[in-house]
Amino acid sequence: MSVDPMTYETQFFGFTPQTCMLRVYIAFQDYLFEMMLVVEGVMLKKLDGIPGCKVSPSQIRKCTEKFLLFMKEHFDKLFAKMEEVLLQLVLNIPKNVLLPEDRVQEQYPYSKEEFQALQDELQQLQQQCRAEAAAEQALRAELEEQKAVKAELEKILQCFDGLENICREHGAGNFKESFALLTQSSKKLQDVLKEVEEKSKKMKRHDQLM
Repeated sequence: MSVDPMTYETQFFGFTPQTCMLRVYIAFQDYLFEMMLVVEGVMLKKLDGIPGCKVSPSQIRKCTEKFLLFMKEHFDKLFAKMEEVLLQLVLNIPKNVLLPEDRVQEQYPYSKEEFQALQDELQQLQQQCRAEAAAEQALRAELEEQKAVKAELEKILQCFDGLENICREHGAGNFKESFALLTQSSKKLQDVLKEVEEKSKKMKRHDQLM
């Protein structure tokens, strides 16, 4: 079999010429085997009808196998010549022939350097696209976080609005002033609590010394 990949022929035919020749070879070989089995069967019937014939079926099988080997050797030689002719004259596209789908290359020719430059530019564009996609995903995640924070802030504002309404209902005046007074009172209570804790510690120490 030919080792030439014949890629242009494969593009045109839709199959590799070597595959075509292999299938033809297998078809001829199968037909040869079947023909020899038929011949062997006919010989067995003919000899079976001859009185006193001492040729056994095993002897006929050995002769059939020898003849098959002889036929296969000659067939392989003939097929090699046929394959060479078919691959060169039938399944071969001349070098000066351009397929219709490749005529655009004739209209817009380019060198290997230009093709490599186009590939490099394509890779850069792909990297940029991936980077932009990642940035867009990060922005969407940040936007979702901002939406969640906004929702929490709206809840807090609603809570403050509710507290302000309660203060007004109970005559507490401005909510901001009330909140400031509440903060100061809380701080004073914390200071008093600290002072009480310190005095309690001193008393415990005094009791231990006594």
